[in-house]
Amino acid sequence: MTECVIGVDGGGTSTRAVVLDAQGTEVARAECPGAVVTAANPTDALKAVTQAARAAAERAGLDLPCAALWAGLAGAGRPDARVAMTDVLRSAGLAHTITVGTDVEAAFADAFGGGPGVMLIAGTGSIAWARDRTGVEYRVGGWGQHFGDEGGGHWIGVECLRCVAHGEDGRGPVTALRDVALAHACVAGPDQLIAWAGAATKSQIAGLAPLVVEAAAAGDPAARHVVARATEALRRHVSSVVHRSGPWAEPTQLALWGGLIWQGGPLRASLAQALTSLPVELLDRALDPPLGAARLALEMVRTRD
Repeated sequence: MTECVIGVDGGGTSTRAVVLDAQGTEVARAECPGAVVTAANPTDALKAVTQAARAAAERAGLDLPCAALWAGLAGAGRPDARVAMTDVLRSAGLAHTITVGTDVEAAFADAFGGGPGVMLIAGTGSIAWARDRTGVEYRVGGWGQHFGDEGGGHWIGVECLRCVAHGEDGRGPVTALRDVALAHACVAGPDQLIAWAGAATKSQIAGLAPLVVEAAAAGDPAARHVVARATEALRRHVSSVVHRSGPWAEPTQLALWGGLIWQGGPLRASLAQALTSLPVELLDRALDPPLGAARLALEMVRTRD
């Protein structure tokens, strides 16, 4: 068990860990609440990673530190956040070798290994990622909640709240999203949504997204407009990254991941239809990002040896 490794996949909603033995066989896994890495405050993400890794190790009967840990975390794409997270993880006693990457890299590793492909992730945020046949990588999106992440759950949630505000002001139609937002926030009136949104986490605001999709399916015009804009934004992510990483000799495989668009996700069907105009073929299997992260950890050990 001394050569076991741990892979972690963490986002705003959950953090999952997988333990592999030296032969690459899965030994155990665990899931805990999530957190997004920031350079100013890596403590929340450290707590999430530590909790998930220790829970998986306990189930595996593994004494820590293990040989290596590879953590793919939302927010770690920013160099300062990655450095800050690496520093605090090294003092946590989880592994002899620590690498911090992004949740996108972990999912991509499970989907394509070291080969080429295209991936779109849409959960709380959104990002597209591609690797061409020469190994060059490309990113589209992933700019964060303040001026990016279009089509992601947080973006949809904010647009839902805007629709409610516009309906109250007479700047837009009265919408069923009013009652949806009030019930989700557990408040009595639209004015109270201001304080709720100010104190809410990204995940809490993103929790409005599947409710917006439900309202759209029921025929609410404002909700349908939000869903259509979200779907188009995600389609443009894919279109842009395919163009930048091309030309491709044949339609490239596209992996979809994240709570909004994985198999059974609320935007999966509308996005799949929108993608038919692009030269891509959907990868027809569910992804396992923590397993991808664990394989990257095992690769670190084998390369070191």
